[in-house]
Amino acid sequence: MNEFITELTILGGRSAVFSERNIRYVIPLYQRAFAWKEEEITQLIEDVKDFEGGHYYLGSLIVYKNNYEKIYEVIDGQQRLTALFLLLNSLEVPFSRDILTFKCREKSNYTLRNIDNLFSNMSDMIDDERIEDDLKIGKKIVDDYIQAQEAAKRGFKTALRRKLKNVILYRIEVPPHTDLNRYFEIMNTRGEQLEQHDILKAALMSAIKSDAQKELFAKIWDASRDMTGYLQMHFDTNKRRELFGGGGERLNWGNIDEIFKNKKTGKNAVNDDEKTIKEIIRLPRFVTDGADGETDDNKRVRFESIISFPFFLLHTLRVFVSSERIEHKTPGNALVTELLDDKKLVDAFITVIENGMVNGKRINKEWFAVDFIKCLLKSRYLFDKYIIKREFVNDDSDGEWSLKSLKMSNEKAYYANTYFRNYRERDNTDARSKAIDSRNKPNLMLQACLRVSYTSPKVMHWITELLKWLYNDGNVERLSEYEWEIEKIAQEPVNAYLQKAVYSMGTNTPHIVFNYLDYLLWKDAQRKYSDFVFEFRNSVEHWYPRQPSKDTFDLWLHDDGVDDFGNLCIIQRNVNSKFSNLSPEAKKTTYGKSIAKGSLKLRKMADLTDANQSWKDSLCKKHENEMIERLRAACDSL
Repeated sequence: MNEFITELTILGGRSAVFSERNIRYVIPLYQRAFAWKEEEITQLIEDVKDFEGGHYYLGSLIVYKNNYEKIYEVIDGQQRLTALFLLLNSLEVPFSRDILTFKCREKSNYTLRNIDNLFSNMSDMIDDERIEDDLKIGKKIVDDYIQAQEAAKRGFKTALRRKLKNVILYRIEVPPHTDLNRYFEIMNTRGEQLEQHDILKAALMSAIKSDAQKELFAKIWDASRDMTGYLQMHFDTNKRRELFGGGGERLNWGNIDEIFKNKKTGKNAVNDDEKTIKEIIRLPRFVTDGADGETDDNKRVRFESIISFPFFLLHTLRVFVSSERIEHKTPGNALVTELLDDKKLVDAFITVIENGMVNGKRINKEWFAVDFIKCLLKSRYLFDKYIIKREFVNDDSDGEWSLKSLKMSNEKAYYANTYFRNYRERDNTDARSKAIDSRNKPNLMLQACLRVSYTSPKVMHWITELLKWLYNDGNVERLSEYEWEIEKIAQEPVNAYLQKAVYSMGTNTPHIVFNYLDYLLWKDAQRKYSDFVFEFRNSVEHWYPRQPSKDTFDLWLHDDGVDDFGNLCIIQRNVNSKFSNLSPEAKKTTYGKSIAKGSLKLRKMADLTDANQSWKDSLCKKHENEMIERLRAACDSL
């Protein structure tokens, strides 16, 4: 990455953390002694045990290097480093026990030197009064866990050693002449471990030559990093005006290139060594008073993003690769993996930088860093304005789906529904204004439909696709088409389901099929279903139960249609436990209030249920035919 950042494996090869020749790690006196308990130690081992495929990023180790003696003074990460020392010892990995020492702590050093014999038949040769109890207890916790796993499944130790070869630890050196006491004070006060996005930030900034451009990069990165609220509110007033104009509402995209060109040099650039430290510990946030703001009717609000910053970086990387037409140097190979994996954030960027080609040429790292931060700025601006959030008004603890734009008045923020108007389209009459504003709700509902269908951030590819579409300036000029783009994304898996023409998948029916159907039913009767909200209904339920609780109605077998789409609905898990194995009539009578707040397909099933007609023999099939026909009509229309 750069001269201050080294990628180390935990086990195997010359780059393993405890296998480098003539290297020693020293825990300084101002650091506390080893203090991890069973919870932290066990979690470390299980994180390694549970990961599958590729590399796993374990964390970072902040050090100060004495170049003459090849000694690394550990500033941050010593608890993890010591736990790894104990783990490798319990796994019987050969390495020098002198590689880790505690400065001026003879008990700790004596314990580490004799760690092999603490619980062996040689333990009677150890002076117990010279043993550090916390290290001894830590070693016992590791030993007991590994022995229990090995007893349950032979070969556990071998498998864990193999996985440790793919576990990555980043060693980050602070520059020479750093005031270590001050640095440690800052790190300790913040109480934060460096995350992968911190490492990525430092690596990208190291490729930029201009200090002024580095400073601008850091401000944009840090403002984007805070996923609460809106991007503009995380800049100071001057920088917000520079990037978003006097009103602070619209990104001056055409001016961004000029701003970066003017930042090639700078009189106020900070010293290189000091800047590198700030990169590692993060620059201060640039926030204004009242960052939450108000709605246009003076209600106090705050917002919550539907994804975290590492995942947003992965989406932006995909937007960047697409917009810059970056291709893999080996035709046929993919630059980005299908799965969004925040644990492989740094790997994802390294893959693009090292293997990417633009117009037949290898990627220039400085170009990548500067142009990526521009892409990050624009993508975050678009994300805030056109991708749903959770909005919490006053003391509303539940929140609601929100699709709003930031407005500014006298440096005070407020929020109004995002308008999906076309270029040159103006809301100069009340009728036109209402027509434009009415586009907000379908866009919001469609995105909420996708959000509750794909609950894991690793599979929220719809966000990438929408950001790609929005990133094209021509598309932003015809925002009335945005709804169609969202709907096409929702329809793709629904189409795949319809083409199979097999509607008896039972609980394996994709959730998006239910949620998209609910969107269509809502769209057909918005006034009737004005109370409908997309919620995380993650349980597929049989309206007519597979296992009736009593003999008062017939058992319905799989081959007879109990798993058919017409007999299925999607509900919240707590409702599922209530429904149990009651008949349709009993569910309708007993849980009418829950049904009235549930999915629209469920409401329709309840409306159809009639004690004088058989759900199993006739009503179920009638309902299924109507619902499938509605899905087909929508998918054929686009």
